Amino acid sequence: MKLKLIAGNANPKLAQEIAGKMGIELSPATIGRFSDGEIQVKITNSVRGADCYILQPTCAPVNENIMELLVIADALKRASARRITAVIPYYGYARQDRKAEPRVPITSKLVANLITASGIDRVLTVDLHARQIQGFFDIPVDHLYARPVLFQYFKDLNLDNPIVVSPDAGGVERARSFAKLLNADLAIVDKRRPRPNEAAIMNIIGDVKGRNAIILDDMIDTGGTLTKVANAIKEAGAIKVYAAASHGVLSGEAIDKIQKSALEEVVITNSITHDANLPKIKVLSIASLLAEAITKIYNDESLNTLFV
Repeated sequence: MKLKLIAGNANPKLAQEIAGKMGIELSPATIGRFSDGEIQVKITNSVRGADCYILQPTCAPVNENIMELLVIADALKRASARRITAVIPYYGYARQDRKAEPRVPITSKLVANLITASGIDRVLTVDLHARQIQGFFDIPVDHLYARPVLFQYFKDLNLDNPIVVSPDAGGVERARSFAKLLNADLAIVDKRRPRPNEAAIMNIIGDVKGRNAIILDDMIDTGGTLTKVANAIKEAGAIKVYAAASHGVLSGEAIDKIQKSALEEVVITNSITHDANLPKIKVLSIASLLAEAITKIYNDESLNTLFV
């Protein structure tokens, strides 16, 4: 069965890098728009009987990229592809994963239904906002973690007296496992969120004085929570404050907030594409991680070795 890697428009640089790591060429496809904005897709070469992988994070513009993924999948299905895997390094709408109040949708489940209905047979993703989202799919989901990539970067920094900080109670498990890898202590920030994308710092549980702090999260969106946490940690006596996250959404004024904050450096991955040379922001590649995962899935091998 032939392997075909198709890139959507959401992150073609990452797709090209993955193809290079695998020693293959991207399968050519025309993905454009009709004059009214409708998505137009044509798979250039035959994919009959092929094992096809669509690289398409559902980042901003989220609705456009989700729809583009679905249309590409439909084109592959109607071209008689044997298996279609959606490689979604960043899964949009993941934050709407439950009914936190009356009369609201569970949009991450809705998107999972759309992906399944489009004919996609499998999903490969990285650091879901909530791990239970895997259960929203009626198809196999391989959920990878960018932790090995982030860990290696901070290990190489060789920070003196480090402490890993969870920015909220929900991220404690993630921060604890990262702290264990770094052989570092753990601190937790207790905060209250008065409204969406805003946070009021209430208390820091743990001693950050005289420490090099690493705030660990799955994503950085507007940067409001992150910068408030960083400033609070700095005021509590930390020497330097770093931040690490798998997904740099960086919406609104996030970049400006980061530049003006107490943060020494923010480390993210290229699950979402960004302009190069952003001040204070370091982008690490997950191409090798995804290339190895795709190769193992293609060869029907276990992905256990990728979970660190």
